[in-house]
Amino acid sequence: MSYVKPEVVVDGMVTAGVYKSGLGVKDLLIRGSLAGALLGVATTLAIVASTQTHLPIVGALIFPVGFVMIVLLGLELVTGSFALLTTSLFDRKIGFAKLSVNWFWVFTGNLLGSLLFAALYTLVATKFGHVESSPVIDMIKHIAEAKTIGYEKIGADGIYTVFLKAVFCNWMVSLGVVMALTATTTIGKIAAMWLPILTFFGQGFEHAVVNMFVIPAGIMLGANVSVSQWWLWNEIPVTLGNIVGGAICTGMALYYTHRKNQA
Repeated sequence: MSYVKPEVVVDGMVTAGVYKSGLGVKDLLIRGSLAGALLGVATTLAIVASTQTHLPIVGALIFPVGFVMIVLLGLELVTGSFALLTTSLFDRKIGFAKLSVNWFWVFTGNLLGSLLFAALYTLVATKFGHVESSPVIDMIKHIAEAKTIGYEKIGADGIYTVFLKAVFCNWMVSLGVVMALTATTTIGKIAAMWLPILTFFGQGFEHAVVNMFVIPAGIMLGANVSVSQWWLWNEIPVTLGNIVGGAICTGMALYYTHRKNQA
């Protein structure tokens, strides 16, 4: 059968977390950087589709292509690790030290790949500085400002809002990683992954790695956003919210209801 039952899926989550915790720094950085860049590619694709059709849902429908490539190629996305390594920790297969090392280096790799692609994409979008405005450039700048100064304007409520949107986001994104384990065929994995990723992107939830690309790209293109605003009003609270969404809503919840041979 191509369908994998939830109990077996959670076993696979534990096993995947153990495997990921054993990867060396080189692999974590390379795979993390590739994942960050591919999410940047998917984000620009979604923005192009949205500006061409004037229907943001079209962008959401095609954004999951980047996530599919990341999962099928065995790359490292820190938001997925927030769920997978948590299950291994709960199962006492790894310690907190291994979990922390993995999260740190994957986060670093995601950031490096995202920033590199943002810099290169800026050169392409502006034709090496010869174009100042286009529908895509303007949309990226608008998104960067909305994700930072848009929250800053409402103060503490902005932090609470972005945090909760990040929790909702990685509940869905980490489910995308898990849903890939529910099928044994490639097409089955793609279809299963597509559902929660479409759900997160279509509702404008906050994803740490997507924001590692789109906000710096907006800054490079001239958005009225500072680096400190990026981190204080988005990247830090979003990362914390993503941890909660992945570790608790997906990792812990599925582990404690489906893991039948708990240590």
